[in-house]
Amino acid sequence: MAIAAAAHGAPEPDFYHAPSKHKGIFAWILSTDHKRIGILYLFSLLTFFLIAATLGVLMRLEMLTPGKTIIEPQTYNTFFTLHGIMMIFLFIIPGLPAVFGNFMMPIMIGAKDVFFPRLNLLSWWLFLAGGLLALVSVFLPGGATDTGWTFYVPYSIRTSTNVIPALMAAFILGFSSILTGLNFVTTIHRMRAPGMTWFRMPLFVWSLYATAWVQILATPIIGITLLLVAIERWFGVGIFDPSLGGDPILYQHLFWIYSHPAVYIMILPGLGVVSEILPVFARRTIFGYKFIAYSSLAIAFVGSLVWAHHMFTVGMSNTGMFVFSFLTFLVSIPSAIKVFNWIATLYKGSIALEVPLLFILSFIVQFCIGGFTGLMLGALAVNIHVTDTYFVVGHFHYVMFGGTGFGLFAALHYWFPKMTGKMFKKKPAVVSWFMVTIGFNVLYFTMFILGYQGMPRRYYDYLPQFQTLHVIATVGSWILYSGILVMFVNLLISLRKGEKAGANPWGGETLEWTVPSPPPLENFDVVPTVTTGPYDYSKYEAVQEAK
Repeated sequence: MAIAAAAHGAPEPDFYHAPSKHKGIFAWILSTDHKRIGILYLFSLLTFFLIAATLGVLMRLEMLTPGKTIIEPQTYNTFFTLHGIMMIFLFIIPGLPAVFGNFMMPIMIGAKDVFFPRLNLLSWWLFLAGGLLALVSVFLPGGATDTGWTFYVPYSIRTSTNVIPALMAAFILGFSSILTGLNFVTTIHRMRAPGMTWFRMPLFVWSLYATAWVQILATPIIGITLLLVAIERWFGVGIFDPSLGGDPILYQHLFWIYSHPAVYIMILPGLGVVSEILPVFARRTIFGYKFIAYSSLAIAFVGSLVWAHHMFTVGMSNTGMFVFSFLTFLVSIPSAIKVFNWIATLYKGSIALEVPLLFILSFIVQFCIGGFTGLMLGALAVNIHVTDTYFVVGHFHYVMFGGTGFGLFAALHYWFPKMTGKMFKKKPAVVSWFMVTIGFNVLYFTMFILGYQGMPRRYYDYLPQFQTLHVIATVGSWILYSGILVMFVNLLISLRKGEKAGANPWGGETLEWTVPSPPPLENFDVVPTVTTGPYDYSKYEAVQEAK
């Protein structure tokens, strides 16, 4: 991306060392600098992720043998509920927008900060409050909630466990998500640098823009729904409880009207990361820029219309099932456009197999598996057979963790030099990528087979015929968890002892690579003027054509 030259004075201190009116930890937790808030999100979010991943490993240990292995049934229910709440609401949904959207998006559009800096800080405080409330609920009298992350009624109304704190935690986290979405939409509309037209924006910014609209429009629905469940527990008003004249199917509709668009809140930024990283390491201009940009908006729009494909077995009309099945297949079209364009970008590129690209290649393969199995679940006959089995668990994790999780790991390695000013050690990073990829596929692909054979999800116990596959899946969880620990240890060591990174170690062409690593407090001495598009690799393409 070409920018007009600007005069530079003495180099400013980076944002870590910039003067602040607060001292110590207060210089961080009271800062309105979008980069510091991104770092705060990163560390709090990864802490919650490690707790949730540990719960997941303990659940897999329990499934190693039929009957009790290490924990009681009630504890198992608590573990999978907390694992789901923390992974969905505290890691996957906020992950890429809250961390890399906050840190990178203003720099990528040539802005000095987000439009509402104080609102941005409030969104992190709400995120932290919601996460801590979810953890505290485990230790309150009555025990941790055991409803699953979906809080399905009537059980979530009748259980004696601590449902209210968990509901309020999710409600608070929803406000954090809405504030982030409002901030991003306003920032992208009002703070782009001169010359930064819509079709000169990086594709990661396009994905954040589409995601932000879903956050703004869909999140209030889940907030109101969870509040109604709390009101029903407090006052017994009979909104969802069938014994009081309520309708539990209404809850499912309201829940999935948000939660299926939330799938796209989770995956769209990951798709944006792929579109951002591929041209850098393929040394090629992205293929079909406008199609990728528009497909992000199309996924956000069509994805908001397909919620009831989670509900084919609740007794809806045949017409309703046909319509939602058709829309489910329709949403695969813009997703396929992205995949075709990514592969076309790699074709005849000068490919550099750096660690961020390795995670992206894993992402593409796993996202395709998740997408194809999603189409199977969208087909009515197959859905009836495998609904509420491990097949659904496998599909969900391939899209969410195999997609969004790997996208976050790719982004973490790609922007690590820019965020910290240090290079990570490559060999341990490659080892961690290999372990995470192998462990993930051993763990979750096994679940497709388990589900197709009839193993129900969320069950504490199982028949002996399923044990071999459960053992394989559990071994996969050990490999995956070990790979994640190797990755985090490597990044922490690199943070202290890594080699100093230059302003542009990967040879990127977007604006964040034109500022020092790490960036100064206000990003730019002078707001840049953009003169070309974001992925100008014509010189590399000319070399390839000559070859």
